Amino acid sequence: MVRGRLSPPGLVRSYLESRHAVTRERVSQALTRFRTPRERLLGVFDALDELFTDPGFKGCAFEMASAEAPPGGAVERAAGASREWVRTLFTTLAQDAGVADPDALARQLRLLYDGAGLSARMDHDPSAATTARAAAAALLDAAPKTEQA
Repeated sequence: MVRGRLSPPGLVRSYLESRHAVTRERVSQALTRFRTPRERLLGVFDALDELFTDPGFKGCAFEMASAEAPPGGAVERAAGASREWVRTLFTTLAQDAGVADPDALARQLRLLYDGAGLSARMDHDPSAATTARAAAAALLDAAPKTEQA
């Protein structure tokens, strides 16, 4: 590595960290529009809808970078941090919505989140987030709730 310059893996990691910050801000900003825990949880998919319909959308940068990167490196760590943020977000929102097992619902919702992104890119389907939102609503409605909810 040349002094003051990033190596290719460092450049990719830096790019991914930047993309994660933008996504985190975009989702966080979108969630401020919603009042109830249910609306906020489903609002994550509304934020995805905005992302998928952006003309510059080219799919998940983390997925594409991870496919080419060696295991255990900077790219995997950056992707892992982003995935952990998504899981934690869904877990917190599910807990706020009174779901008895928020971790289980968060895993299901993250699958929808990932699948929507893949469908939006590979199938050129900007409505993938809307479809995922409907499935998320069904999962949320079917999830057992705590006694306080």
